[in-house]
Amino acid sequence: MTKQFTADVLICGAGAAGLTLAIDLARRGVSFRLIEKMDGPFHGSRGKGIQPRTQEIFEDLGMIDRVVAAGGLYPPQREYRDDGSFTESAVAEQIDPTPAEPYHMALMIPQFLTEGVMRERLLELGQRVEFGRELVGLEQDQDGVTARLSGETGEETIRVRYLVGADGGRSFVRHALDIGFQGKTLGVRAVVADVVLTGLDRSAWHRFNEGAMDRQISLCPLAGTELFQLQAPVPLEGEVDLSAEGLSAMIAERTGRDDIRIHAVHWVSAYQMNARLADRYRDGRAFLIGDAAHIHPPTGGQGLNTSVQDAYNLGWKLAAVIGGASAGRLDSYEQERRPVAASMLGLATKLLDAAKRGDMKRGREVQQLDIGYPGSVLALENPGRLDGLVAGDRAPDAPLRGAAGQATRLFELLRGPHWTLLGYRVKRGAMPARTGLHVHCIGPDDELIDESEHFRSAYTVSPGDWVLVRPDGYISAFLGSQRTGELARFLDEQGVV
Repeated sequence: MTKQFTADVLICGAGAAGLTLAIDLARRGVSFRLIEKMDGPFHGSRGKGIQPRTQEIFEDLGMIDRVVAAGGLYPPQREYRDDGSFTESAVAEQIDPTPAEPYHMALMIPQFLTEGVMRERLLELGQRVEFGRELVGLEQDQDGVTARLSGETGEETIRVRYLVGADGGRSFVRHALDIGFQGKTLGVRAVVADVVLTGLDRSAWHRFNEGAMDRQISLCPLAGTELFQLQAPVPLEGEVDLSAEGLSAMIAERTGRDDIRIHAVHWVSAYQMNARLADRYRDGRAFLIGDAAHIHPPTGGQGLNTSVQDAYNLGWKLAAVIGGASAGRLDSYEQERRPVAASMLGLATKLLDAAKRGDMKRGREVQQLDIGYPGSVLALENPGRLDGLVAGDRAPDAPLRGAAGQATRLFELLRGPHWTLLGYRVKRGAMPARTGLHVHCIGPDDELIDESEHFRSAYTVSPGDWVLVRPDGYISAFLGSQRTGELARFLDEQGVV
């Protein structure tokens, strides 16, 4: 089979998962094509919550400020009683940011705005989405994947090293690879719509008949727009009138109010809620990310965030292997991410049950800051950690001061496609430079000063310790002062030479 490749990677699907992977590969100089069978961008608000861990990823990808500027914080929930009175409460517990966790509240931004910012970032990196281009066939061998694409200009056949299916819950890639999609339909059908309406103010997320699945309805002002998002469970069978008139009638029936009127429907969907997980995330040189690998109820705002993190986990590994690292590294993608999705499905389903009762509360578990990969083949500790962080955990942020006097943050040092090695009060020059590895020494007489001791506290380090951080912001290794030889061998194994 020819080894003349059109691109290193073909990404099928240009939603949040596909765009994240494309941005990550673009900044790493990996060639790819990003195709989307729709003729243009998705126009719905569907995944409107950006959790703190995803905000950290967006910072690393160079677009967090634009995402925040385009969205806003969630308004309080206003739950109405039958007599028209109401109570208000926060969507989630209000927690201030800390030096270790700079983003601590979910951001609200409609998915179409998020993906717009992501396409803009991709253009800055010299790449774009190919809309109206669909994968219609694939064959793979030990060297690569041959893919048939269809579009307005006809069919073409291309050869790539790797194929990534980011093509949603009905994934063509998953079906073509004959990967099972186990799970269940949850017995809930719902309508979600982006609408222009009058009769409600934009200072609250208006919720009616919480806990009554036959009458429940909510109307949430969408930050960054003039729209409201309507959400309502509907009967499992039968037609639902999704016109402006039909949705206005649903609101009147369920709220008992005739002053709330929908004037336009920008996007609407009626769907059955499912919880399903792909049997495997990889078949040879083909991978699944996002909804192609897992689908779930929307409760808790986990879906888009989990999809972004799938792509963020896979991107640096693909780039490393394409650059010459051991192909075995790609096995760690499924090993690390599939258990996360399984846990997320359980959480989203639990929150759905709570929503049916009208008592859903979102706590720290939805923020995804505690997700990590302890036990990963990419994790090393010597000596073993007795307390604090372990290899595989998310790397916390910390304020530092440069020797020249300027303030900085650890996240600023981690930002980018490289590995980062942090030495705490180590002997300068103990670790020689390597391609793709940034080495920083932290100590009172070093290049970085931990004045407030936030770094020492967050990482529970002692003089002479080394902390190795992966390109995706997770700790890969903790090693003591006498283990520099072991650290060097570990870096060799990871292809950091």
